[in-house]
Amino acid sequence: MGGLAAGVPWREAWFDALYGRTGFYRSTSGPAGHFTTATHGPLGPVLAGALLQLAADEGCGRIVDVGCGRGELLAQLRTLDRDIALTGVDVVERPTALSADVDWLVSPGGEALPDAFAGFDATLVVAHEWLDVVPCTIAEADDAGRLREVLVDPATGGESLGDDVTDEEAHWVRSHWDTVAPGDRVEVGTSRDSAWSDLLGRVRSGVAVAVDYGHRGGERPVGGTLTAYREGTVVDPVPDGSCDLTAHVAMDSLDHDELVDQRTALRGLGVQGAPPPRQLAADDPAAYLRALSHASAAASLTARGGFGDFWWALKRVG
Repeated sequence: MGGLAAGVPWREAWFDALYGRTGFYRSTSGPAGHFTTATHGPLGPVLAGALLQLAADEGCGRIVDVGCGRGELLAQLRTLDRDIALTGVDVVERPTALSADVDWLVSPGGEALPDAFAGFDATLVVAHEWLDVVPCTIAEADDAGRLREVLVDPATGGESLGDDVTDEEAHWVRSHWDTVAPGDRVEVGTSRDSAWSDLLGRVRSGVAVAVDYGHRGGERPVGGTLTAYREGTVVDPVPDGSCDLTAHVAMDSLDHDELVDQRTALRGLGVQGAPPPRQLAADDPAAYLRALSHASAAASLTARGGFGDFWWALKRVG
């Protein structure tokens, strides 16, 4: 731990770095210029198709994408289905290239949702890689085993230990985190749980799904997972607004009916990575190439050690 005499709580610096007036997510390039998610490129149509199947299975006539970036997934959904109602939620203004019939809500950022995000009926709400960028308290156990908040210098990333975590945070750790020993770091999930509960409370009927990289009890990372990305490269986490900042989500602490890995979720929605029959290449080369591309994307979305290890937390409402 660095020897700085002063700093600000990581949670505050993290929020300002991503969502402040000149924060990372407000930059003109957008997050797609720095990292790739399953909503980007050739994976996007396959994920979109699976979500449309989920919406149909659950009787949902609208899909809301929370933390939707520049609307990449929404564009794929509209291409595949011209009729389903779509709404995007993000901190930036509506992208000009997005189809005019897609609704858009501007969010304050972090765990806060816009006031207009309310009253959805028969709706599938998708929070795809949203909770991992909801800033949370970073804590570390000192030499005496006391769990103290980690402070950071926003300009350098240097760290020091501050006060003990709050009673609410300590209760969350006792309830959801494994035994904490001196030197262990904890990414306290109270802000993520609160954000998810707020989202659920704004839906009258339908299903909400949080899709993210995360962990469950018995698998908590003792060293923490706070990571930064800049232009496709992992860099040191410095909350200066120049990089993405993200940390894995304690998925099992979220209110949920089902918690499954993405591999299981997508296969249950008909996503298979098997290559098309070779004979199709002779009969219809163009169709064969499309099927091959789809199979390759499906394999990537369900791959072990990659996107397939993401978690889906589903909660039905109403």
